[in-house]
Amino acid sequence: MEIYLVGGAVRDRLLGQPAGDRDHVVVGETQASMEAAGFRAIGRDFPVFLHPRTQEEHALARTERKSGRGYRGFVVDADPSVTLEQDLGRRDFTINAIAEAPDGTLIDPYGGARDIEARVLRHVGDAFSEDPLRVLRAARFMARFAPLGFTVADETMALMRGMVEAGELETLTPERVWQELSRALASARPSAFLRTLHDCGALAVVLPEVDALYGVPQRAEFHPEVDTGVHIELVVDMAARLAPGDAVIGFAALTHDLGKALTPTDKLPRHVGHEHAGLAPLDALCARLKVPAVQRELAIVACREHLNVHRIAELRDATLHDLIARCDGFRKPARIDELALVCECDKRGRLGSANDAYPQAGILRRAHAAAIAINARDIVADGITGPAIGDALRTARIAAIAAARQAG
Repeated sequence: MEIYLVGGAVRDRLLGQPAGDRDHVVVGETQASMEAAGFRAIGRDFPVFLHPRTQEEHALARTERKSGRGYRGFVVDADPSVTLEQDLGRRDFTINAIAEAPDGTLIDPYGGARDIEARVLRHVGDAFSEDPLRVLRAARFMARFAPLGFTVADETMALMRGMVEAGELETLTPERVWQELSRALASARPSAFLRTLHDCGALAVVLPEVDALYGVPQRAEFHPEVDTGVHIELVVDMAARLAPGDAVIGFAALTHDLGKALTPTDKLPRHVGHEHAGLAPLDALCARLKVPAVQRELAIVACREHLNVHRIAELRDATLHDLIARCDGFRKPARIDELALVCECDKRGRLGSANDAYPQAGILRRAHAAAIAINARDIVADGITGPAIGDALRTARIAAIAAARQAG
């Protein structure tokens, strides 16, 4: 049986990166012959099998022919006559179109190893333009590989712009957009995802609420980077630094300033009330992409409260208590730590501020810890009953916050 290791496993080894899933291509076989050899069929859209011993995925060599719009409009041909080179030729990027034989020999008909050496993300062929999902994949690969020095080839960027202009990205489902976005936010440099999509025009299609932030000025004394879109890039990268791999923190960092795109031009560069103005576009974005509740809830809290956390030293003890309660911090304690982290990303995600201290996070966490240590059982034990329990609990928690702030 003619079997080759392909795709990410080969690419990552050449990059010196940790190995992920090992995928294989099998040439010259059929579904019947694979099953006769003990492989178990699992593919729904094309013939994929699990190895009887290693459980690694093995796919029959195949070609694809465009049959309709979008990323689903393909007819797959997995005839035994399909060659390895033909299979590699249908792949997205040259760095993913490299195969390795069992003896370690590389089969690289499209120059993927050369592009890895040059740190260039380049499409394999014109068939790239038939699948709009590849535009998002290009951006997501940049979120992962930009720290290694990768850039998108000029001809690939031009092809992506043409796909956007042709309306191909409008066929993408919300689920696939969210899948690529959440994976990018959990990558090392999410800003490269945003920048790649913005530069080819795709961000305005898939994330118009974020794209609208580019070119919106902010006050230079607070935001030396001035451009709100650039600020968001810095914030999501700070989230990747402080909470690596956490797309929940990343999404809240991405969306906390959406309201700045709605500031009237005669009010710029000030953005009074942007935290509340941002709730409507955030709700629209979450509804359209079917964002999971855990990401949506933190994003709403961070959008609404980030300015309050920044000025926490000015808040009265009762106001701080009510902020914690408004964020559901007594029922969901982790929420407050997450909010503190997103606000720190916002404050340090500014030009020249990456290593600044953010004492507000410590104040919020200490106040929350002191307040949550007081519970209703303590109040009942003092003989208080009925509706008075809630009032007494609030009073006790405010006192605990006051003591914690004085001690801190």
